[in-house]
Amino acid sequence: MAVASGVVAQDDVETSLTFDRLFEETTGMEADADQGYVYINSITADAPFRRVRRGILVVGGGDTIRAMEPFSGPDANLVRYASTVNAYHRALGDSVTVYCMPIPTQAAFYCPEDAEEHTQDQAPAMRRIFSELDPDVISVDLFPVLGEHAAEHIYLRTDHHWAPLGAYYAAQEFAMAAMVPFRTLDQFDVHEIPGFVGTMLGFSGDRRVKNAPETFVYFTPRETSVETYYVNYKLDRTRKKIVSVSQESSGSFFIPAKGVATYCTFMGGDNKLTRVETRVGNGRRLAILKDSYGNALPAFLFNSFEEIHVIDCRYFPLNIIAYLRGHGITDVLFANNMTHATMLHTCDTYDTYLSQ
Repeated sequence: MAVASGVVAQDDVETSLTFDRLFEETTGMEADADQGYVYINSITADAPFRRVRRGILVVGGGDTIRAMEPFSGPDANLVRYASTVNAYHRALGDSVTVYCMPIPTQAAFYCPEDAEEHTQDQAPAMRRIFSELDPDVISVDLFPVLGEHAAEHIYLRTDHHWAPLGAYYAAQEFAMAAMVPFRTLDQFDVHEIPGFVGTMLGFSGDRRVKNAPETFVYFTPRETSVETYYVNYKLDRTRKKIVSVSQESSGSFFIPAKGVATYCTFMGGDNKLTRVETRVGNGRRLAILKDSYGNALPAFLFNSFEEIHVIDCRYFPLNIIAYLRGHGITDVLFANNMTHATMLHTCDTYDTYLSQ
């Protein structure tokens, strides 16, 4: 394995309490042994917390209150995710480089010490995924860079997503692993949307979240010309099945949104296939296989790849190997948050893409 350094149901919580034992038995390593970078929470370690519905942790109070989902990743699911990534690597062959970049959720950085029994440590879970990857799959470990910047606005306090600033640091880490050019943040324009209250109000049912709005900050690359194309999927009432597919049409990558859906400013959401043509001309073409966390990544890579394709882990009606080969993809990045990465449904859907 090459390495680049740098909402669960309540009945799943018990799994997290036994994870250290599972990790030790399956890897032969102690769960608390020195595995490199160790993050120490100096931000909310002593903050008061309250568990509300769905096991969500509401941490702190006042205008800095933070609501977060606990994490639980059974060992078998961690291994399964790695197996799925390996299947893509083997199907694509040596002509395509595959990267695995699991994205920690905010509980990894802001869980108070007294609440740690209610959520699983994501660092050893991520290492477990990495330990099962084929040697030529490149692992991108985000813990060091996100931990270093945890005091900054890298996660949204009132939403289950990370903030665009967190995606910037992740994109930078990936660009170093992929050895492509990367523009620093001073080459981006800053946009602010004040008064944002995200999905965690509805998920948690805690009115205190509503009383602590935050500013949603996103970034657009300055003096960068791209063409963005969409294939939109119409979904059934369950929003799980594609019932029709549009013809490809052009549009803007940034589609300003409001209210709880403000994070949809990136591409307007998930139920579509996005293709971005840039002016880079370096022969590198990237496909990002992602959940909604991945939506905030592409804009930071517009000056790194000549073409970027964004494929959601829930919606894609084609054979993915044929699609990737047909578009000359040279790099494939798995960018799923840790909760999605350890959902069997995510792996099942990715596996379906290989054979449909």
